[in-house]
Amino acid sequence: MTIEEIQKSTEFQVFDRKSARIDAKALAITIIAFANADGGRIVIGVEDDGTLTGVDGKTEHVNELLRASYDYCVPSIATSTEYMEVTDVNGQPNHIILMTVPQSVRVHANQADEVYYRVGDKSKKLNFEQRMQLVYAKGEHYYEDAPVNNAGWEDLDMALVEDYMKVIGYGKGAETYIRENGYVVKKEDYRGREYEALTGAAVLLFGKNPQRFFQRAQVRVIRYDGTEAKVGTEMNVVKDEIFTGPILKLTNDVLAFVKTQIREHTYLGSDGRFRTDAQYPEFCWTEVCVNAICHRDYSILGTDIQVKLFDDHITVESPGILPGLVRPYNIREMHFSRNPKIALYMRSYKLVKEFGEGVDRMFREMEYAGLPAPEYRQNEFMVYATIRQNRSAVTTGSGLTCQVTGQVTGQVTGQVAGQVKDSVRRLILALGDKTLTRKQIMELLSLKGRDNFRVNYLEPAMEEGIVLKLYPDSGNRPDQAYHLTEKGLKLWAELK
Repeated sequence: MTIEEIQKSTEFQVFDRKSARIDAKALAITIIAFANADGGRIVIGVEDDGTLTGVDGKTEHVNELLRASYDYCVPSIATSTEYMEVTDVNGQPNHIILMTVPQSVRVHANQADEVYYRVGDKSKKLNFEQRMQLVYAKGEHYYEDAPVNNAGWEDLDMALVEDYMKVIGYGKGAETYIRENGYVVKKEDYRGREYEALTGAAVLLFGKNPQRFFQRAQVRVIRYDGTEAKVGTEMNVVKDEIFTGPILKLTNDVLAFVKTQIREHTYLGSDGRFRTDAQYPEFCWTEVCVNAICHRDYSILGTDIQVKLFDDHITVESPGILPGLVRPYNIREMHFSRNPKIALYMRSYKLVKEFGEGVDRMFREMEYAGLPAPEYRQNEFMVYATIRQNRSAVTTGSGLTCQVTGQVTGQVTGQVAGQVKDSVRRLILALGDKTLTRKQIMELLSLKGRDNFRVNYLEPAMEEGIVLKLYPDSGNRPDQAYHLTEKGLKLWAELK
């Protein structure tokens, strides 16, 4: 990482900044959380706001910090450290420490026998049930790190490696990158002779033909005519395409094709002009496809990812159950990378927006668009992710939306600006494209009574799907704020 990246990057799933003043036991918590989750890097000597304060002149305390992974982690964690020269906030030569924490196949605790797990930019303390689930999830090594039989250097497309090196700013050479980052392992043949073997991640990310070794590491996209799959004489498959190649090409090809299959809703706006909206927010259908490719279980060799598009919903089937602590009920908050190298690679190419953020954002965007929440379910070996239109949205083969009443399908239907009651109209104009607290809104509306605001303004607007809470699961928090949904924004555009 460069100094600029260290200072400006936000803390996230695999990156954190710590002042050199931090207590060693507190540092151990972050080390434990990283090791139990996806691994990561901790930079010591940098304040939370990116200010470079350095570690020079604090030798005794810094030595204690460097021992934290051994003295305060049970079992100990084999971190590696690197000193980097910097010019600190006072303009003086100084150093910061880059501590790399490996993702561990074991469960680690602190001296108080507390287990922590990295979730976004926080170190989450696990309860007993979560801890036991992590114990079970840590029972195996990552399949992407397993050697691939008969795969050698000649099977790699080094141009793909070099392109990735440019993206991440690695300058030591393609072969060195593969060797230094765990993409090649040493094995012994039946005679005891040592040889090098490529890992699954190396083949899937950089292979000339990954499907030679992972035949079902492909994506099948099926377009159906109607709202359910039929067979036999009633078979309703319109398109059936299979996509292969290394993961970057595979992902981009799938997304480009699916985009051509997303139907559009055309409707007459209040201004007398036709408008067109897509069936689903682009982020949402992109997310379910990318997540499947990033997090599928590549050890399941007998089936592939399937993206099934129907007139009123999309279902993506991904081999493998939800990894680690992730379950359908906590999928918005909990993150665990079954394939951390693949996940980091896809994040570098901005296919994965942020570790642990995408699913929660998908829920929010579907809600803002007035669409049902995403659905997740799993059986013994498959995860199913579904996004839907409202049931009342009837789409013809031409993509024209027919009469829709009583619900929202991403556009304003059955209610034009002239039908909005005056109090809600005033609230829409006050909020606009901003996110404001109750107090801020009341000041803009020159209102005094909280009950009057709640009963006559806020609640009617929320019931109509026009206004949404910023923190929907925390009704009484003092910093609660409100914003317009997609429906509200369209009304605002008509009213202003």
